[in-house]
Amino acid sequence: MKKLIIANWKMQLSLKESLELAKQSVKKIKGKNIIVLCPDFLALPYVGPILKGTNLNLGAQDSAIVGRGAYTGEVSPLDLKALGVKYVILGHSERREHLHESSLIINAKIKVALTGGLIPILCVGEKLEVKKNGETEEYLSREIAHSLQGVKIKSASDLVIAYEPIWAISTNKNARPMSALDADAIHKFIKARAARILKKPVAVLYGGSVNAANAGEFLSQKNVAGLLVGGASLKIKDFSHICSL
Repeated sequence: MKKLIIANWKMQLSLKESLELAKQSVKKIKGKNIIVLCPDFLALPYVGPILKGTNLNLGAQDSAIVGRGAYTGEVSPLDLKALGVKYVILGHSERREHLHESSLIINAKIKVALTGGLIPILCVGEKLEVKKNGETEEYLSREIAHSLQGVKIKSASDLVIAYEPIWAISTNKNARPMSALDADAIHKFIKARAARILKKPVAVLYGGSVNAANAGEFLSQKNVAGLLVGGASLKIKDFSHICSL
C-alpha cells in the first residue's frame, strides 16, 4: 500500500537552494510512495515546473482563509491551485504558536482550500504539559472537532491529518520521537475521531523528529499512513531513503 510522504522545507532554504533540492529530488527520489514537496511561497512558481511530469507532487505550507479579498500579505488557495499545488499544510504547530492561529482560523482555511481544489493536510498535536497531565486524547479530540467543524469531503482522499506531537518536533530542545507503537495507538484514536466528524476514514500521518533511521518503524505501523518530514527532508540522501521505504 502506498504511503504519503510530505517534505516540509519550512523557511530553511534560499530560493537557489530550494531549486537545487527540487532538482536533486527529481533525480534521486524513486519508489511507489506518494511524495509531496512543500517549499516556501517564493519558491513555488519555480519548483512547480521542475516537478511537472515527474512522480513528485507540489505542496504549499499555508493558504488564506478566503479565495479573494483585501487580505494584505496572504496567498489565495486559488492561486496556489493555478501554480500546480495539490496539497496544503494547514494548522502547523509553529503557526499556531508563533502566529496565534486558532482552530477557528484553521477551520476556515480548510473549507476554502477544499473549495479551491486543494487537499488540506490538517496538523494536530499536543504540548509536553498536556502529555504529562495525561490529557492527550481529550486535547486532540477538541482540536480535531474545532478544526473540522462543518467540513464536508466527497471522498477519503480529499483531506489528510498529520499528527505532530509538539514535544517531539525536532526544532524543540531535547525533542525525541514517540515510539512507533505509541504512534500507532494515537493514530487509531485520531482516525476514529475524524471519521466520526467527516463520515470518511481519512489518512493520518506521523511527524515529529522523523529521520532516515526511524522512518521505517513508523511506516510499518498499521494506522500510520505516511510521514510529515521536517529537517530530514532537507537532506536529499536521508529523504530519498525515507521515500523508498
